[in-house]
Amino acid sequence: MLSLSCSSHRVAILFLLVSLYTAETRSLKERISALKNVSMSAIFVFGDSTVDSGNNNFLETTFKSNFPPYGRRYPNHIATGRFTNGLLATDFVAHYLGIKDYIPPYLDSTLSLDELKTGVCFASAGSGIDPLTAQIDGVLPLQMQLDNFKEYKTRMESSIGKEGAKNLINKALFLCSAGTNDFIVNYYGLPVRRLTYTISAYQKFILRNVQLFIQGLVELGARKIVIVGLPPIGCVPAVITLNSDNALTHRGCIESLCTVARDYNRMLQTTLTDMQMSDGARVAYIDIYKPLDAIVKNPRRFGFEKVNVGCCGSGLLEASFACNLESVVCSDDSKYVFWDAIHPTEAAYYAIFLSIRPVIDYFLR
Repeated sequence: MLSLSCSSHRVAILFLLVSLYTAETRSLKERISALKNVSMSAIFVFGDSTVDSGNNNFLETTFKSNFPPYGRRYPNHIATGRFTNGLLATDFVAHYLGIKDYIPPYLDSTLSLDELKTGVCFASAGSGIDPLTAQIDGVLPLQMQLDNFKEYKTRMESSIGKEGAKNLINKALFLCSAGTNDFIVNYYGLPVRRLTYTISAYQKFILRNVQLFIQGLVELGARKIVIVGLPPIGCVPAVITLNSDNALTHRGCIESLCTVARDYNRMLQTTLTDMQMSDGARVAYIDIYKPLDAIVKNPRRFGFEKVNVGCCGSGLLEASFACNLESVVCSDDSKYVFWDAIHPTEAAYYAIFLSIRPVIDYFLR
């Protein structure tokens, strides 16, 4: 088990690397030196809008982002369905591993066999670890994402044989980023779970579902699994707007919700450490709380100027269809941590990628 801490030394390195990020003049390949490794065959991604590369485009849901100004920094300015202005942290990971430059959504029926073989995204924006969370927006719950991976495995067995599919899956990296919606949308947004669970009991309920998900992956052949913890959810602009006593003048992080995230992350790390893995499977925890917290507390050190509002619209509440062609957009989104009122910018995702790279390297040993 690998736990990534954020010491002052690592923060200093992160600052140096982020300061080199200039999205206007440098391409993805120029920003990252790909490893061109032979130990990682593919990358498979599960979770919510922090990693969804466009699966919601193919669902009957209003929670989409396949329209401008989303994607304004993506190659050819295409709005792919990623809930940001460009690339996601997982795209940076895929390129760094030398696998591919962009991770496509599994639900895109036009994907070639080569695209499928090197990895796809099963994530669905608006989803969560709690099955109820996905029902709110009519998106894919984590269990259905796992079912889609089962389908994927069957397709690969038909295409490259059972042994070929087994080897591909055994050597692939599996990454899951989910949980934020379970707390800020489901538990604190609706009364259903709060009527049944205390916050501590709900955190344990979520963790049991994480364990079941990991066990499901291992049973399907996954051997390299990364589970992402919660960010400082009290610092999300929309959360600040909805919980501040004066959203226009008091835009500091909601500390009570940040505490919930920190407590959950500690419990998640313990849960992953205690899990008994079989057949050589390894599970690592990724801490994105500390890197984002460092940026929010000292943004200029990392090249950012705006941390508590999004670039799109007023930056207070807009996301998905509320961030559209009619919205006013900031002139320099690389100075913003958040693109809309919920989701980070490409620049912030790049910073996140830099902070998690040691965990990715762990699986290359």
